[in-house]
Amino acid sequence: MNSLQIFVLVLAALFILLLPFSRTIAFKYGRFVLLLFVGTVMLMPFVWLICSAFKSTDAMSQYSFLPPVSKISSETINLGNFHTLLAPESTVQGPVTFWRYLTNSLFLASTLTIVSLFFSSLGGYALAKHRFAGRNLFMIYMLASMTIPGVVLLAPNFAVIWRLGWMDTYKALIVPGAVGAFGIFLFRQAMLSVPNELIEAARIDGCSEFRIYLQLIMPLVRPMSGAFCLISFMGAWNAFLAPNIFLQSQSKLTLPVVLNQYMGTYVQHYGVFLAGTLLAMIPPAILFFSLQKEFISGLTSGAVKQ
Repeated sequence: MNSLQIFVLVLAALFILLLPFSRTIAFKYGRFVLLLFVGTVMLMPFVWLICSAFKSTDAMSQYSFLPPVSKISSETINLGNFHTLLAPESTVQGPVTFWRYLTNSLFLASTLTIVSLFFSSLGGYALAKHRFAGRNLFMIYMLASMTIPGVVLLAPNFAVIWRLGWMDTYKALIVPGAVGAFGIFLFRQAMLSVPNELIEAARIDGCSEFRIYLQLIMPLVRPMSGAFCLISFMGAWNAFLAPNIFLQSQSKLTLPVVLNQYMGTYVQHYGVFLAGTLLAMIPPAILFFSLQKEFISGLTSGAVKQ
């Protein structure tokens, strides 16, 4: 019987011992142990990733996580994977470092998020608070377009971008992703809850439509904006197909494309790929913890009827 089995038996024995004294305390203890177990299982892949990123190739094949304390040394735990990852890579355009790929992904994801937030919220405001001919027909068309997979539109998008001369430029990724039906519909639903009386009062006071949108509507739908920013940033950060097709220069590639190349380049040194994956997780994690409150509020807005 190994140590894990003994630990589980001890936890089960404590639950049985608590039952005669207080069933309430016993079931609270059981729920706590269950949640702790589920949380440990969910976090285990991240712990394995962090440990593997700092292990040498030999230690990675011998130990699932960290080596025993007696085996920990500069030979088993070191920064060798990061040194290899961050070393300049020779390309046709000249030496390129991993930081260049990280900067490319940050630029594209941030630009797409800001541009999409602006145009999607404008479209949502127009559909929520303005009446014009063909509004319902446009809504039906917009919702129907969400049922079409993006891969189906890849060939016509490629033909248009090639004719415009945008191949191997970031415009091929930013312009098509500037606005989407999902974002417009998301903001429309959030802005429907804003009272029309507030907008009418602002118009009476002489506010322009753009000022009403920017200074009145957007602060009121801040939780939805936070949720949309996180969803949009994650989608742009993890995008692989479009950057892999439209970007051809090695110096312009994004992290998902480069990490996919590393799986073949460092097949004998898998820790380099894992070190790159660990660094690629940091910006989305920072954004998530920064927008966590707004993200949860945005997802639950409208769930309770006032």
